[in-house]
Amino acid sequence: MNRTKEDKRKEILTAFEHRHATKAFDSTKKIPTEDWEIILEAARLSPSSFGYEPWSFLLIENTQVKEDLKEFSWGAVNSLNGTSHFVIALARKNVTAESSHVKHMVEDVFGLPFSPDAPQTQMFKQFQVKDFDLNSERSLFDWASKQTYIALANMMTTAALLEIDSCPIEGFNRTEVETYLSKKVLLDTTKFGVSYMLGLGYRTKEIPLKKRQTTDEILTVVE
Repeated sequence: MNRTKEDKRKEILTAFEHRHATKAFDSTKKIPTEDWEIILEAARLSPSSFGYEPWSFLLIENTQVKEDLKEFSWGAVNSLNGTSHFVIALARKNVTAESSHVKHMVEDVFGLPFSPDAPQTQMFKQFQVKDFDLNSERSLFDWASKQTYIALANMMTTAALLEIDSCPIEGFNRTEVETYLSKKVLLDTTKFGVSYMLGLGYRTKEIPLKKRQTTDEILTVVE
């Protein structure tokens, strides 16, 4: 039986109604490998500014690492205790027009010759320097971190479509987490910084009624 457009609309809205920042996870339930691979693929296929993908992801499976992270990740404790999969998203630092990462993306991923004088390179440089004023290490990191949140949204939505719960997490001390991961040789702080954490698994409690602003409150139509 062919699914209609209306069926697809209902499926999408059902998924968004289902999605909730889950606070308690069932530690006995594990995400099937094939479902996790789809969630990860949703992240990998996510769009990014100029297609430069300034991200990397850590899947934390080690029990001791999870236990250690609790000390400086107050918002992640419930997820660390019960999720099937626990992800730390990393944002790449100092992604500039002539950085080694951009050169890698152009040559190895896009399959094009890289040149500092190429129109794409110059356009990206103008975008960063003039349009968005990305002229400091912090502003460059914040820009890259914004890109990682696109992947986050896609992972959570994909999980919801698969009836898998999630919890996006910013409740941690970034400096302490980065110092710990660096000591564990899981993070090169000259290249990456922590952007957010994400718990994925299955809820143990029903979610409360979702409350949001109305469409009229958030939308202005410019005619």
